[in-house]
Amino acid sequence: MKKLNALFLALGMMTSIHAFAQESLRYGLESQYPPFESRNAQGELEGFDIDLGNAICKAGNFTCNWVESSFDALIPALTAKKFDAINSAMNITEARAKSIDFTNPIYRIPTMLIGKEGQVTAPTADALKGKNIGVLQGSIQETYAKKHWESQGVTVTSYQDQNQVYNDMVAGRLDGTLVMSAAGQSGFLSKPQGKGFSFIGKPVEDDTILGTGIGFGLRKGDAGLKQSLDAAIVKVQTDGTVKKLAEKYFPGIDVSVKK
Repeated sequence: MKKLNALFLALGMMTSIHAFAQESLRYGLESQYPPFESRNAQGELEGFDIDLGNAICKAGNFTCNWVESSFDALIPALTAKKFDAINSAMNITEARAKSIDFTNPIYRIPTMLIGKEGQVTAPTADALKGKNIGVLQGSIQETYAKKHWESQGVTVTSYQDQNQVYNDMVAGRLDGTLVMSAAGQSGFLSKPQGKGFSFIGKPVEDDTILGTGIGFGLRKGDAGLKQSLDAAIVKVQTDGTVKKLAEKYFPGIDVSVKK
């Protein structure tokens, strides 16, 4: 009897330990997109999505790990199980939802055109006819520009790295870029190379292409992980973490998700 009691006690302890053990969560990201994700001078990952990912890991009792990829390869890498969730400022869209699942939306960033002041006048096909606009390959901005502008005489050039877009704008090889406003402000306009450039007009709109907000991409049918992450997302939204991080990285930009 004593041996049985000892066995049951040991099993109970193992169950308890398992219940509180942290599960590993591998995030996939493209690390050349400040202020969402980038590497600092010490080679460490930093940015809004990094801090957000760590906060969600803490809220959901996960151990965070990070796996890098180009943005256009994130969905194939996810489905190939190279990581568990895409955490890389990826908007939830109908097109992407055909290939992968998503958590609930966590935040939302408007998409805007950046151009040379006095040379680019509006984010419309008529105003951009004959001009060359750079976009990040695999992004919703690429999809929007190709659908709404390319057939109307606007050249749309895709790049694997948004920083290359900025460099070609400064060099005069591009007339502008369509980008998430927070990324354009922090990654270009706030830097010396952004002098003489500005946001042009108002944000572009197309919910079908641009999506309903940004969430984590998940493999189809990964219901258990979705449930756990959605619960953690609610925690960081309701306790003010998302708002606090947005004020740090995107001052003046409302990132709240539309209800």
